[in-house]
Amino acid sequence: MQKNTVLSKIGDIDVGDFPLLLAPMEDVSDPPFRALCKEQGADVVFTEFISSEGLIRDAAKSVMKLDIYEKERPVGIQIFGANLESMLQSVEIVEASKPDIIDINFGCPVKKVVSKGAGAGILKDIDLMVSLTEAMVKHTNLPITVKTRLGWDHESIKILEVAERLQDVGCKAISIHGRTRAQMYKGEADWRPIAAVKNNPRMHIPVFGNGDVDTPEKAALMRDEYGLDGAMIGRASIGYPWFFKEVKHFFKTGEHLAPPSMQERIDAARRHLQMAIDWKGEKLGVFETRRHYTNYFKNIPDFKEFRMKMVTSDDSVDVFAAFDEVEERFSDYVFTH
Repeated sequence: MQKNTVLSKIGDIDVGDFPLLLAPMEDVSDPPFRALCKEQGADVVFTEFISSEGLIRDAAKSVMKLDIYEKERPVGIQIFGANLESMLQSVEIVEASKPDIIDINFGCPVKKVVSKGAGAGILKDIDLMVSLTEAMVKHTNLPITVKTRLGWDHESIKILEVAERLQDVGCKAISIHGRTRAQMYKGEADWRPIAAVKNNPRMHIPVFGNGDVDTPEKAALMRDEYGLDGAMIGRASIGYPWFFKEVKHFFKTGEHLAPPSMQERIDAARRHLQMAIDWKGEKLGVFETRRHYTNYFKNIPDFKEFRMKMVTSDDSVDVFAAFDEVEERFSDYVFTH
C-alpha cells in the first residue's frame, strides 16, 4: 500500500515522525499513568474522556479530570457530548486548563454514553457530528481533533466521507479505531478503511490508527504497510507503560527491547500507586490503580496470592506490603517476551 506521508503536526504542534499517542481511557489515562507513559516515550497523551454536561454542572469528578501538568505536554483534553450549547460551554472551561489540544470523543461505544447520542452514538447523525466539530473549531484557538470509529455498524461505514468533512470544517487530526460501534471491542480491528482515509488525496491532516496495536510489529505494520501517521495505543499500555519505549526501540533497531525487570516493575507500581493516592486520595487511588497490577506482574508462576492482595486490599499499606513481599520473593525472576 502506498505510504502517503504528511508531516505529523497537530495544528502548530510538531508531534514527530510516526508519534505514539496514549489513548483516552476511562479511569486509566489519569495524571499518574500519563506521567509514567510520557517517561517511557509516549509522544502525545490524552486525558480520560470528560462529560461536557458534567463540566458545566461543575461535577467534581469531571472537573478533577481537567488536571494537567507541564511534564505531560503535548497533552490533549478529551470531551464528549451531543448538545451544542453544552459542548461550547465546556470548551471555555477546558481552555482555562491550558491544554495543547482539545479532542472530541465520537467513538466511545459504552451504552450510558451512546444512549445520550454522544460518543459513538453520534455516528448515527453525521451532520450533527460535523456541525458540532465546526462550531467548536470556531469557538477556540486551540487545535480541535477527533477520535471516532469506522461507523455505527458494518452497513453504515462512511468513514471516508466523515473524515473529509471533519477536515473541511477545521479538524486538525483524526484518530480512528478500526471497529464499528456494533463490534464494541470484539473481533479484530480493521485498519484498511483507516488506510483508505489516509490515502485519500484530499486528506492533508494526520490520520492516526487505533485498535489492536499490542506488539511493536503491529505498530510497524501500521506505519509501513498501512501508511498511517501515528498509532494511538490503548489497552496494550494498561499496567505496561514500557510499551511505548519498546515500540520505539523496535523502530530504531528492528529488535525487541528486553522486558522490564522485576525491580523496575515494582518501582513503577509503587510510584503509580503513590501518585494516584496523592492525586485522588487513598480510597480512589487504591481502587483505580488495581486494574494495572495484572499487567505489571504478568505470567509470573505462583503469583495468585500476591495479586489477590493487590486487587482486594482497600488500604494502601497492605498493597505496598504486597509489593515488598513480591520484591523479596521474586527478586530473581527473569521476564521473557
